[in-house]
Amino acid sequence: MSRSVRVIWDDALTSYDFGPTHPLAPVRVELTMALARHLGVLDRVELAGCEPASDDELAMIHKRDYVEAVKRVSVSGAPDLGCGLGTMDNPAFKGVHEASALIAGASLAAARTIWEGAAEHAVNIAGGLHHAMPAMASGFCVYNDPALAIAWLLERGVGRIAYVDVDVHHGDGVQTAFYDDPRVLTISLHESPRTLFPGTGFPEETGAEGTAVNVALPAGCGDAGWLRAFHAVVPPLLHEFRPEVLVTQHGCDSHALDPLANLMLSVDGQRLAYAALHRLAHETAGGRWIAVGGGGYELVQVVPRAWTHLLAEAAGHPVAPATPTSEEWRRYVRERTGETPPLTMTDGRNPEFRDISAGYDPADPIDRAVMATRKAVFPLHGLDPMP
Repeated sequence: MSRSVRVIWDDALTSYDFGPTHPLAPVRVELTMALARHLGVLDRVELAGCEPASDDELAMIHKRDYVEAVKRVSVSGAPDLGCGLGTMDNPAFKGVHEASALIAGASLAAARTIWEGAAEHAVNIAGGLHHAMPAMASGFCVYNDPALAIAWLLERGVGRIAYVDVDVHHGDGVQTAFYDDPRVLTISLHESPRTLFPGTGFPEETGAEGTAVNVALPAGCGDAGWLRAFHAVVPPLLHEFRPEVLVTQHGCDSHALDPLANLMLSVDGQRLAYAALHRLAHETAGGRWIAVGGGGYELVQVVPRAWTHLLAEAAGHPVAPATPTSEEWRRYVRERTGETPPLTMTDGRNPEFRDISAGYDPADPIDRAVMATRKAVFPLHGLDPMP
């Protein structure tokens, strides 16, 4: 399906490191790239480097005094709670500005790739830091790279951009950046804010002209319910909005093994979501697709397999679920982490779902969540909220 895909990568992207006990361990990205390389996925993509985002580029989203505060922390390593650095979620560390600016630069390089037509799809798996606010680090995120990529494209005249966030946490920073901008449609599917950080992302948060869309799913939601919700909301809105570019955030912390959240997806369900977003990029955005990483805190069993599936899907050569992981990669995982690696690229699931068009059950909590979202935003897009 894809004519070309560019993966933005630099080994220095793993320098975004909050310390050995922090959940956002950079080894997850390192293991992903190693698995993709051993399975031949990287042979089917173009790898390209990146430069750190400049202060002027960061200022498209972030306050300049915030950037200066991050720079001071970067030199000293001392906390600055005024900018959100020095908390348990966002520890201060020397080099934090440089590491964060490089991740932002990687997503800007992905945006530039799409804008210049150098590739049809562009991926930055180290990115997806969707919680960062204009003047505050939040939720493990210092600079908001997906929001910066969107802002960069808007400055160059792109008229409509859609952002779909499948992280288990609400994409609050990106929503905040474009809440009053009807050129940007933000759609976030996440665990209910009643049970999970950041406590936002209710259906009634609809933004300018209904361009903020939130599907707040109940804890315990698995593959079938999640896919039902996705297909009930995302495709109709994207087809109606007709974005010129699709930007997607692929936090895989919706997995049942993730230690920080409460949804119950499998790698197999996540893989189907990636395939659906790939199709929608072609159906609604002329194939122009930027994909970034995000959350994911089961570092060995989940993240490397999920994002290798994402890279393979973007390359147009999906990895069959039953494909074995290579013995060389398994040995590397054991040496690097001391953990037992997965043997195959599947959790052994074959997810199926019933489409909402067949009717909905008002007693089902997933259907209630779906209908709350459809009723809040579909009429604002000229769509019938009823199945």
